[in-house]
Amino acid sequence: METIAGYMARDHARLDQLLRKSFADPAHPDPDCYREFRKGLLRHIAIEEKILLPAIASRMGAPHPAAQRIRLDHGAIAALLVPPPSSKILQALRWILAGHNALEESDGGVYAGASALQGEAGEKLMRSVLDFPEVPLAPSIGRRDTLEAARRALHRAGYDFDSIIQHTNDHKPVKD
Repeated sequence: METIAGYMARDHARLDQLLRKSFADPAHPDPDCYREFRKGLLRHIAIEEKILLPAIASRMGAPHPAAQRIRLDHGAIAALLVPPPSSKILQALRWILAGHNALEESDGGVYAGASALQGEAGEKLMRSVLDFPEVPLAPSIGRRDTLEAARRALHRAGYDFDSIIQHTNDHKPVKD
């Protein structure tokens, strides 16, 4: 049977590819591809929040050491998925997802913790992941306050939206 770590890492790669394809022409994002990216990413986050993190906490008797960081990132990522796609949103998503995905996929990361469940418990967890339904997708909201809400969510997670946009390759985000 496939491991949770393998499945989730492959899903990261699939989502990264959809995001790249969505913005292959930055002046004209592909709305259908971006919709698939949003839908897939929200399902992916829901699997982590509703299945993997609780299973790890149950097995360990405490939350995974990275659970708080992961949840803050999830809030920031989800907030960035509310406004319509733009090059600024793309830069912020890529910036956050690069570190976030590495944290989840690392040795001792969330996926390794979930994959450590053996036997029937591990098989049941994997079935839950595979059977998890799509998340209903609301349309993007193109109001100024949605971008401001995204900025606040990024700030709570320790990121500065303007620094990401202006200096994507030069500055590291400040994290807790």
